[in-house]
Amino acid sequence: MAPQTAPPQIDLQALQLDDARALLKHDARNSEPEAGESPTDYLQRVIDGLCELSLKDPLTGLNNRRHFCSVLERSIESVARSGESVLLLLLDIDHFKSINDAHGHMAGDQVLQAVATCLAHCVRPMDTVARYGGEEFAVILPSCRPLFGRAVAERIRQTIASLSIPVAPLQTIQTTISIGGAYAPEWVRSTADLWIERADQQLYRAKSSGRDQISLEQPQELSVSAEEKGLLFRNLDMNEMVSSEAISGDTPLEAADKATKRVNA
Repeated sequence: MAPQTAPPQIDLQALQLDDARALLKHDARNSEPEAGESPTDYLQRVIDGLCELSLKDPLTGLNNRRHFCSVLERSIESVARSGESVLLLLLDIDHFKSINDAHGHMAGDQVLQAVATCLAHCVRPMDTVARYGGEEFAVILPSCRPLFGRAVAERIRQTIASLSIPVAPLQTIQTTISIGGAYAPEWVRSTADLWIERADQQLYRAKSSGRDQISLEQPQELSVSAEEKGLLFRNLDMNEMVSSEAISGDTPLEAADKATKRVNA
């Protein structure tokens, strides 16, 4: 038996970690090794911190578009397997360009941050809130039935409309948001792009209707008729009987013939 060799020691001085440390320090994280921390544990902490930063929007602290797309892909696969009801909301701040033009881009950033904080407090911990791009946000709500989805969207709309956002000393502004949503098709294998497109069409409807509006596409309900159920279960019964006869020693053709005679008897 060959003797076991000790794993090589990590030389932190030989690694180029300056940029990584700067990123973590900028994010108010401890970027230096802690007392008693091994080089391996420290390096793992740096890697974990960088991975987390890569999934966050630096301005709002929400999930970024990369993380949102990853969750969306997993969600649509889950719906195809389980039939779970999952709602995708796309949200757009109304007249955001006019806020930047009238108050400056710093005020625009403050509005984005305020809206992001509001969104995070309006949903459940299990939901995914992301900055989709610019002044647009997205929310993925798993296990969300239609009545609950509309209630959440309305809560978001009303809460944001009631915000007074400070942008300068003795100056606050108010804004509204338009919301469009679509449910993932249940028991159907679709694509994330098509799901986003359907939600985006609803968002366009909300904005076209005057903004500060909600437009949700109702989920399609798949139903199976009594005749279809009979055919499905009849085929299942025949398969079970064929398997039973085959176990008794009959050939597959003989087993199928016996099963057919029993069903038709």
